[in-house]
Amino acid sequence: MITKEQVIKAQNQWAQGVIEIGTAKDDNACKKCAMDFLDDLYFFEIGPVLFKPTMASSQQFRSSIEMALSYFIGGENTCCKEDDGFAKKSWTDIKFENHNIILDSNRAIAMGNYYFKSNDSNAIKVEYTFGYKLVNGKLKIDLHHSSLPYSSDS
Repeated sequence: MITKEQVIKAQNQWAQGVIEIGTAKDDNACKKCAMDFLDDLYFFEIGPVLFKPTMASSQQFRSSIEMALSYFIGGENTCCKEDDGFAKKSWTDIKFENHNIILDSNRAIAMGNYYFKSNDSNAIKVEYTFGYKLVNGKLKIDLHHSSLPYSSDS
């Protein structure tokens, strides 16, 4: 049975990984860090991943590791032209606030808000749903949906 502690550990690893990508010194180091992050935390090499990142509009759904990499690091030769590198925004802190977690023997789903903070800004609140599968004792993300909260101002 997957535990709540395992989910929280996976969330903390995800947050730390995004922060680490943003601290990479050059494009090669950034790409390596992001690929290690995706290989370690996501299910792409094993099976399908449902990935709908926050700041994606023209290519909302990212079905490949290359499309996920594009979202996280952007760059000149990115496969999704709208991407400017979400993880390269120099986040200094990312906190998960779980609304609830559903646990099963080899699957967990967490939903709530997470907050992204950079040195010079207030925290940005984002809504998320992450699904995890247990693979060789480690949780891998196979569902990642995040979006900005509804605003009646738009």
